[in-house]
Amino acid sequence: MSTPTFDDFAALAIRVGRVLRCEPNAGARDPALCLWIDFGSETLQSSAKLTDLYQPEDLIGTDVVAVTGFAPMRVGGFRSDVLVIGAVTEGGVVLLRPDRDVPSGTAVA
Repeated sequence: MSTPTFDDFAALAIRVGRVLRCEPNAGARDPALCLWIDFGSETLQSSAKLTDLYQPEDLIGTDVVAVTGFAPMRVGGFRSDVLVIGAVTEGGVVLLRPDRDVPSGTAVA
């Protein structure tokens, strides 16, 4: 495996989005949440393993950081368009979020 380059990182579309809706992904093999995320010009979906630290109602209206631009995949029958980013800890995944209000769709550099 080759070492990723800065160009590899720059090719990723990482953006801030606001969670509009969130509910358990009942079809997922491992506990997960279905998120509908507003990225300004479009609303995309994600199935994310966030159930250790977050309840669905806690995430509605909050900003998240996600990698966009992937081909959609199916997770427990749910279409997942983006990868929500978090820090993996012993207690569960801790979401990475901006510490100030930014518009939905803002690029992450």
